[in-house]
Amino acid sequence: MPQFAANLTMLFNELPFTDRFAAAKAAGFSGVEYLFPYDYDKAQLREELARCDLTQVLHNLPAGNWAGGERGIAILRDRVDEFRDGVARAIDYAKALDCRQLNCLVGIAPAGADAADLNETLVSNLRYAAGRLSEHGIKLLVEPINTLDIPGFFLNRTEQAVQLISEVRSPNLYIQYDIYHMQIMEGDLARTMQKHLDRIAHVQLADNPGRHEPGTGEINYSYLFKHLDSIGYRGWVGCEYKPRTSTVESLGWHAAHTFET
Repeated sequence: MPQFAANLTMLFNELPFTDRFAAAKAAGFSGVEYLFPYDYDKAQLREELARCDLTQVLHNLPAGNWAGGERGIAILRDRVDEFRDGVARAIDYAKALDCRQLNCLVGIAPAGADAADLNETLVSNLRYAAGRLSEHGIKLLVEPINTLDIPGFFLNRTEQAVQLISEVRSPNLYIQYDIYHMQIMEGDLARTMQKHLDRIAHVQLADNPGRHEPGTGEINYSYLFKHLDSIGYRGWVGCEYKPRTSTVESLGWHAAHTFET
């Protein structure tokens, strides 16, 4: 059965970051994910995971100047050295935290850039990263993201991710399938997840519109949770949503959909 992981970037964000681990455990989560660990000492994060008996499910490769609006650098030819340095740094953290999956945010296409050139750079970077991560038993993921929330994001549909995997030609490249993003971009969620199940290593959720908790929008999560179970998905489901009020008040859906481990 799928297990839920709390996204600590978005959940319990009324607390200092390192206090969110215990809050996630108290709320019934067995795993956590978040955007980036790099502002924190590896030993401190490892200690929180151990103290709370939590699995570090996922974090992202370094993604450039996040505060400045960058959302990844993997498509940028003049940032290849920086990308490769980021791969090494991400592996260092992932090994310390026993994290078996790293996500690559590919980036926003610069105005006027040639799409073929961006794709060529991306394929080369992903081939490099997938190989380096494979040496350490870590999966590399790529995530299609909707272009309403992040205009110009280069990877924005499931079939584009599937084509990218085909071009990279690595058995260590997978899809991070975010239900919220793909509802906006393409819909047909259940059939798409079933069709590409063998390439989906991680699922994330939020409802639409608003990116709030399940049950606040148009997505039938009761159906999708049963569907994920029925098609044999055995990965984690990351809860990457913005609580409509407080995190604790948003967790009614979680209590109603407890899966066996």
